[in-house]
This record gives sequence, structure tokens and C-alpha cells, in this order.
Amino acid sequence: MSVIEVSELRKSYGGRAVVDGVSFAVEEGEIFGILGPNGAGKTTTVECVEGLRIPDAGRVRVTGLDPVADHARVARVLGAQLQESELQAKLTVREALELYTAFHDEPLDWRPLAERLGLTQKLTTRFGKLSGGQKQRLFIALALVGNPRVVVLDELTTGLDPRARRDTWELIEDIRANGVTVLLVTHFMEEAQRLCDRIAVIDKGRIAALDTPAGLIHRSAGATVISFTPSAPLDAHELNTLPALASIEDRDGRLTLSGTDETVNAVITLLARRHVTAHQLRVVDATLDDAFLDLTQEATA
Repeated sequence: MSVIEVSELRKSYGGRAVVDGVSFAVEEGEIFGILGPNGAGKTTTVECVEGLRIPDAGRVRVTGLDPVADHARVARVLGAQLQESELQAKLTVREALELYTAFHDEPLDWRPLAERLGLTQKLTTRFGKLSGGQKQRLFIALALVGNPRVVVLDELTTGLDPRARRDTWELIEDIRANGVTVLLVTHFMEEAQRLCDRIAVIDKGRIAALDTPAGLIHRSAGATVISFTPSAPLDAHELNTLPALASIEDRDGRLTLSGTDETVNAVITLLARRHVTAHQLRVVDATLDDAFLDLTQEATA
């Protein structure tokens, strides 16, 4: 069942199309990612899903409801962590959590959520005194405290340190395991690759690609790179005739070869056949970063 449906969505500002015919569907229990360069239309798209902006054209449905016409009903099933948010500066963390809990008929107990997000020691701290990362963790808690069926997270871990980021990833994986559908906008490729079942890459207001992380990486022109220092010289002709070899570099005796998995396998076979040890061996596969750059290269050129 598609929990979120977006069809031919269009939104313009000042005569410029920011979202230009975007279509996708998010299935129940899925973590669906949206990637794209700055200004590509990602946030405008999810704000239309949240009912915060009115589309110029197209169709948006959340659990079968129109986010604009049925806004009150959608608010009961959808939680949102916005890209930019503020609360009254003198409101404490506890007061914010209790206030948002009161908005919902069947909220979660905010205490375990606060503990999970590292907010327990900050419950009496006023919002205006929180650090940027603490504010971000609070907004994540406020998005989840209503026990939503669908949650939209825009730049989920911006401002979080690496440990807090990974803890938050684990929380999102847990809420998905409990049946919550997640729409995630992010600039962190590692985050998208770890969390998302599928990813839509938006470029210049249009869907440039929609696939699994592995599928997007497979499309990438990025090569698999193997580098090592051989314990004995290798025959240049044998190296240059390796299958699918894209390039080879010899820098002070350290070899760097780019190609495909077939190239890597052939190198390993060659080393074994020649009884040569590969010192400081390193193999780096193409990544989601490579795929993203390939898909949006014109916009970032």
C-alpha cells in the first residue's frame, strides 16, 4: 500500500519552477530518501506532502488524504521535523515535550524518547539555551512524540556530532521496525545509504533517478579502485591487459588501478600466480557520492 503518493507535483515562485512534475510513491513501512543539490526542490516537495505549501498543480496524498484539504486529519497521522524550526526561547525541553504530547490522542511516552535522544539531562533547560545539536534532537523528539504513522524528516542529523548521528540512525531504524513510514531528506550520503530502502534524486525540480541505494551506485560511472605496493615488480604488459582496466598509476612503486570488480579479481589472481605480496592493499568501491555526482553533475558544474 502506498502511504504517500505524489503525482506530477508542480510549484513555482516568481515564475520559476522549483518543483516541475515530481512523481513518486512511498510504501508502508519504507524509509524513502530524497537527495539533491541545494535549491533542487527537495524541501518544497516535502512541504507539499506536509500540507505546509499548496501545490500549483499535481496530486499529493498521505494515507489517502489531501494534506491541504484534510490538513487536520493528516496532522493526526504525520509527524514532521522541519529543516528550520524555532520554539519560544523560554520554553523548557520538558514543557515542549509535554505541550506536543497534549496535541495528540495516543501519544508516545516522551520520557524514553528523551532518554534515547540524550535530552534527559536537559529537561529543565530553556530552548534558547540549547546548542544547535540539542535543538535538533528536541525537534526529532517532537516529530515522533505523537506516535505518527508517517514521519517526514528534513535534514535529520544536521548539527549532530558523529555519535549522536549514529544513535539517531538507530532510532529511525527502530521506529521503522515498528511500522512507521519515513520520508527522509538528507545531504549525508552515508545516512541515505544506511537508512533508505529507495532514494529519489531530485535535480532542477525533476526526478533524475529513483532506485535503491545499490541500484543508484550500480549506475554510477565511478570505478572500483585497488591500490597496493607489490613486494616484487610486476610485468607492465600483464597489468595493462587486465580486464576492464580504466587506468593505472605507479607512484614511487605503489600501484593504483581503477576498473571494475573483474579488474580487482584479475589483480588478485595475478599476484597469487606471481607469488607477489600486496602490501597496504586497499580496495574502494564506487559509492553513493559517486552516483549523486554523476546524476547531478550539470547542476554542480
